[in-house]
Amino acid sequence: MEHLECCARFLRGTLVRAAVRRYLPWALAASMLAGSLLKELSPLPESYLSNKRNVLNVYFVKLAWAWTFCLLLPFIALTNYHLTGKAGLVLRRLSTLLVGTAIWYVCTALFSNIEHYTGSCYQSPALQGVRKEHQSKKQCHGEGGFWHGFDISGHSFLLTFCALMIVEEMAVLHEVKTDRSHCLHTAITTLVVALGFLTFIWVWMFLCTAVYFHDLSQKLFGTLFGLLGWYGTYGFWYLKPFSPGLPPQSSSLNLKQDSYKE
Repeated sequence: MEHLECCARFLRGTLVRAAVRRYLPWALAASMLAGSLLKELSPLPESYLSNKRNVLNVYFVKLAWAWTFCLLLPFIALTNYHLTGKAGLVLRRLSTLLVGTAIWYVCTALFSNIEHYTGSCYQSPALQGVRKEHQSKKQCHGEGGFWHGFDISGHSFLLTFCALMIVEEMAVLHEVKTDRSHCLHTAITTLVVALGFLTFIWVWMFLCTAVYFHDLSQKLFGTLFGLLGWYGTYGFWYLKPFSPGLPPQSSSLNLKQDSYKE
């Protein structure tokens, strides 16, 4: 338990800072550009992380929204109820996960449609010999072909959005004070550590995507959609009265609670 406490303290001292929420979007955008330039001008040698079948990609990144959803749900519920004691406010805050799910679904569906309508089926990875009889990616792959279209980076989008959402929700820890002997303290501490490590995985795999996969334009659009999803919610809509609202935090706790009232 002591090691868990140490990890939680470290994560509180890093991810919960206002400076992290302020500068992380810029850091992600800059690292995407830098990594993409490195990929184009001086590609890194092949490694375990450049293999799409690596453990982090298969079991974490491909399920990024599921991991984020499942850990944020109890975290938001416990911390917000501990601070407000009102089930209605907690349910309103939990609706951020429904909003996030909608953003994830709409964006991934949009990316898939863009790749479909801009793509063609080829006989080889070198994009030789167009197979005009195959008009969909699924049909193309089923017949041994290679589909090529404008493939907006879903990894860049989702990892950006998930990392920023976790950091925004963890800001509530500025207000959360619990007794170490209480079971709630153990539950919140465990969730803080899990969410913290998940955030580091998302950022690390975002960097791997930048230096190993996709073209610059595909990663640029993916990252842009992730940033727009974050800013459109936490930077704009959640500031309005009729919204899920921001996490209770800082000295304006009471003011923010008022904005959540039905």
